[in-house]
Amino acid sequence: MAWLLLIPYALVLVVLCSYGAHRAHLAWQCSRYAKKLARLESSPSLPAELPVVTIQLPLYNEATVARRLILATGAMDYPKDKLEIQVLDDSTDETAAIARAAVEELQGLGIDASYVRRPSRHGYKAGALDYGLKFSRGELVAMFDADFIPQPSFLRDVVGHFTNPRVGMVQTRWDHSNREHSLLTSVQALMLDGHHLVENRARYASGCFFNFSGTGGIWRVDAIHEAGGWQHDTLTEDLDLSYRAQLLGWRFVYRADVLTPSELPEDMSAFRAQQYRWAKGTVQTARKLLRRVLSTELGLAKRVEAAFHMLPHIAYPATVLLTLMLLPALVFMPATSYRALVMVDLPLCMGATGSLAAFYGMAERARGRSMWNAIVKLPALIALGAGLAPHLTAAVVDGLRSMAGEFVRTPKRGEARGRYRQAAKLPLAELGLSAISLTSVVAAAQTGHWLALPFAALFAVGYGSVAVLVLREQAARPVAAEPVSVAPPADVPGVANAA
Repeated sequence: MAWLLLIPYALVLVVLCSYGAHRAHLAWQCSRYAKKLARLESSPSLPAELPVVTIQLPLYNEATVARRLILATGAMDYPKDKLEIQVLDDSTDETAAIARAAVEELQGLGIDASYVRRPSRHGYKAGALDYGLKFSRGELVAMFDADFIPQPSFLRDVVGHFTNPRVGMVQTRWDHSNREHSLLTSVQALMLDGHHLVENRARYASGCFFNFSGTGGIWRVDAIHEAGGWQHDTLTEDLDLSYRAQLLGWRFVYRADVLTPSELPEDMSAFRAQQYRWAKGTVQTARKLLRRVLSTELGLAKRVEAAFHMLPHIAYPATVLLTLMLLPALVFMPATSYRALVMVDLPLCMGATGSLAAFYGMAERARGRSMWNAIVKLPALIALGAGLAPHLTAAVVDGLRSMAGEFVRTPKRGEARGRYRQAAKLPLAELGLSAISLTSVVAAAQTGHWLALPFAALFAVGYGSVAVLVLREQAARPVAAEPVSVAPPADVPGVANAA
């Protein structure tokens, strides 16, 4: 029985340890290119003639944050005659009136702001961005999601990069205004810091592809058009367009020193929905583009990095399989055997802790903080990653089975906490896996697998915590009111309408 279990268990560990080794490699890349990154992360000189910039603000039922976003964009430190703001509103609630009033307020200040409404929500966010480009006058176009607060210096910090005619996009770093709201938001912030301060910086410095993050970035309009425009056959239109543009030779710039505050989901249900969309869309993009990337004349290292970039969510099905196989592995491989130590305990320990400590510790160092701030959060991060695994495994399967799909927005809190709650299915898989992991904890104690025991316990806590939080949030979720039907606005000077 031990040998029958050994091969699939080893394969799962190889998959998970390869992702762990990749995280450690990215952390090493950041350290290796530290001096180069210090040179790259600075604002270039502005051109004598500033380019015209369009800022697009896609909205869908964002009543709690719409006004804040629009007015913050209107406060941009940039010549008024060189700035255009498009509010791309697909809302079906009172957001429409709020957004239109904010646009009119900017127009009263002499700012070229327009309220753009489409006949339908076809293509979701990608469709809205594409529709707005038809009316835009900028040679550059920046995008901000509803939960972001663009800073006044944003454009002056980044437009100088476009004096290089091959630069197609500049991405800036996300900051998080509510990172200390709870343990959930602090762990989310650490996860995103790892993406922005380790993954993006390592890829940028080493010349590998990285992606526009969907918000907090700015594109050259010609690069969007040459790459085929915004397409909505995946749920991650930002990743899709990024790869298509870079495959055509457009260069991307990453500015970790330019921050745009944003808001993290504060409910587990909303966080899981956001992660599901990202996971499904990334798998769809891999289906669409990975073969093309791997068949290009890029160097081997760049193609391997692209594969890791586009297939990170494979780790979630592997985590579920590991959970299911850990219990029989503990039972049928006695802890006294050398084979059990090598195959069960040590890979689980090193793959789950060493790479994560290096990766997120590097992210904290890049923020000017001690690596220990990340290390003390590792147990919560491992537990949360395990707790998300069943839901994101379903997202991976969904992405493999179908393209496109509904773009489910993440509720934004703004100044109205508790107003919106995300609907969610009952977490039955999480409850079942929590029970299995608890049994593994008992088995590890009885069989002497002391290195495996804490990880089985973290898995049990992760699955159980996610299940309990989702159940509690759904029990408190108010009955959703019917959305207010909003007709397309009447013609207003300076406002693009699509009646």
